[in-house]
Amino acid sequence: MENLSHSSLLFLDYFFLVFHSLYCLFAMFGWMWRKTRFVHLITSLLTLFSWLVIGIWYGLGYCFLTDLHWDVRMALGNPPKSNSYIHFLIRETTGFNLPVALVDQAVVLVFSACFLLTISLNLIEYKKKRRNALKRK
Repeated sequence: MENLSHSSLLFLDYFFLVFHSLYCLFAMFGWMWRKTRFVHLITSLLTLFSWLVIGIWYGLGYCFLTDLHWDVRMALGNPPKSNSYIHFLIRETTGFNLPVALVDQAVVLVFSACFLLTISLNLIEYKKKRRNALKRK
């Protein structure tokens, strides 16, 4: 990160802010639309992989997007005041400084509900397609 210009770092800071926020919103709502359900399942599995598998080495709940964004902010001399991306977003956008543990628990609950929904809806969709394919034969 040290080799990047200040303007490149600023671009990356805004890029991560927008991309990661949209990724989080997609994680919450991507299961709702039939056309995005499979992509939602894949992104949910990527999130779980980061949190649980990569998290074995970097700490449970590790997010590589957060890590990259924090590297950019450190290089800008503007370190984040939270280890949790959602906690950071809430503080930055609303000024509320909620307890990190509460935010983390809410993230896990919301993610778990959305993950169960995406698995269920993808299985239902898969079974429908399979049934329709068998009827055509």
